[in-house]
Amino acid sequence: MKEKKLYSIGEVSKICNISTKALRFYDKIGIISPDMICKENSYRYYNKESLLTVPVVKYYKQMGFKLEEMQGLVEGNTYYYLEQNFRNKIDQLCLQEQQIHNSYIAVKDWYELIQEAKLVLQNDVHDVAVKYIQPATYCGMEQDFDYNYMESIINIEWTNHLEQEENEITGPVILKFDSFEEKMAGKCSRTRIMQQAIHPCRNCLNRQVFGGFMAASVYHIGKHETIDEEYEKILKWATKRGYKCGKESFERYVVDYWTTRSRDEFVSEIIVPIYRE
Repeated sequence: MKEKKLYSIGEVSKICNISTKALRFYDKIGIISPDMICKENSYRYYNKESLLTVPVVKYYKQMGFKLEEMQGLVEGNTYYYLEQNFRNKIDQLCLQEQQIHNSYIAVKDWYELIQEAKLVLQNDVHDVAVKYIQPATYCGMEQDFDYNYMESIINIEWTNHLEQEENEITGPVILKFDSFEEKMAGKCSRTRIMQQAIHPCRNCLNRQVFGGFMAASVYHIGKHETIDEEYEKILKWATKRGYKCGKESFERYVVDYWTTRSRDEFVSEIIVPIYRE
């Protein structure tokens, strides 16, 4: 490199490991321009200083700067200009990092729900079990309930509410019923939809802690219209073992309309708080 003063675009491409197409585009948007263009054949030539700009541009690209943001940086502006641009980029990347984290949590939780449902189906799990429900913060909203499960689980008003409050949720939809006896008898008319918050709710006044209690739990496989059969199973199980059922009940939809329209593959968990007198 030292013995040459000018380098053709092909030589720059080989030396700097960059395509000639990219070099022409950089010239077009004013990031790296040739130092000489031959009048006879329009060949482009670059001096050594221009070559050394290529690694700088690559590094800015690595840091997440868009090409249109690089022109002022490459030109070597004042410290204040650089400081402001880097400060803005840090803020932007922090936001992207949070968004990626939230997406990761949501995808990971959904994947785990599919794995849970898969194990339930493979092992044909139907027995009632005692479990401790770990407490977690949930966002929620009251809604009418007429046993149309699809409209209750994929709830447009709920989605709009979350967007309005800038909340992000993860995990399964849970429906809370104030009376498991009314739910079991098909007489329930209200429910509360709940989902776990990825980050603390900002202005949402409908957040609550779900969990922190012992519960009887049973999986239901198949369409939701027959889910109330499991309540009778829990009631008999609790009576036989000397437990009392709490008034409320929760239906946790592991795999539902969000994941598949094949109702035979739906997996739901019915949760009823229990206690001993």
